[in-house]
Amino acid sequence: MGELDELRSDLVAEQEALDSIVAGLDEEEWASATPSPGWTVADQIGHLTYFDGTAATAITDPEAFAAGLEVLFAAAGGIGVDAFTLDAFRALPPARQLEAWRHNRQVLAEAAAVLTDGARVPWYGPSMGARSFLTARLMEVWAHGRDIVDAVGATRQASDRLRHIAQLGYLTRGWSYTVRGETAPEGEIRLVLTGPSGQTWTWGPDDAAETVEGSAEDFCLVVTQRRHLDDTDLVVDDLGRHWLLRAQAFAGGPTDGPAPGNS
Repeated sequence: MGELDELRSDLVAEQEALDSIVAGLDEEEWASATPSPGWTVADQIGHLTYFDGTAATAITDPEAFAAGLEVLFAAAGGIGVDAFTLDAFRALPPARQLEAWRHNRQVLAEAAAVLTDGARVPWYGPSMGARSFLTARLMEVWAHGRDIVDAVGATRQASDRLRHIAQLGYLTRGWSYTVRGETAPEGEIRLVLTGPSGQTWTWGPDDAAETVEGSAEDFCLVVTQRRHLDDTDLVVDDLGRHWLLRAQAFAGGPTDGPAPGNS
């Protein structure tokens, strides 16, 4: 199986893992507040539903995606992005919300099936290569799923699908500074992580100035801004700490994760 095929399969598996949690929630649990300020469990699923749909459009009809992007940006200066992307979803009962997410996931899976390694997909910012694009979708469902798990007290077993997210987290070190208008300090960092199955995953040169080391899950929680560095067991030096206090593995404007002790 090639890497692109593996990503397609892992994205679906991650969606199904979250589906198995939310499908059993009652109406009150769907309305539970999550760690994302102002967002309920339903809003987290609504976010995934909206952007799974636009992701499918970006693959199959780039011109339609570009037109929708202009409308979204216009809404950002008017009613606001959350209202634009979530209000229609919020009006649905939980069963219909789940149905809508499942529908858009299927549409995305069908669109992703035609992607090839050399393809580029337009998105909210620079276009992305096919593998990075699907990795970003996997990261989104995992990260927003984390918010849901934390909100309802569910248990979600970590899997080696985290390798994709960890790689994206490493590759976006430069972006974490650029999005803040900063320049990354000089010096290479080697990333050494232990995956859920016990495998060791590494990125970066062997002779790097510093090393970040620890569990893949902790690293992914930090780069998706679901945990503060100080609330993990990651072992870092100066360069690593400087980076991971800014880490942002997703597109959009600069955001900060939770403060220490709040995750």
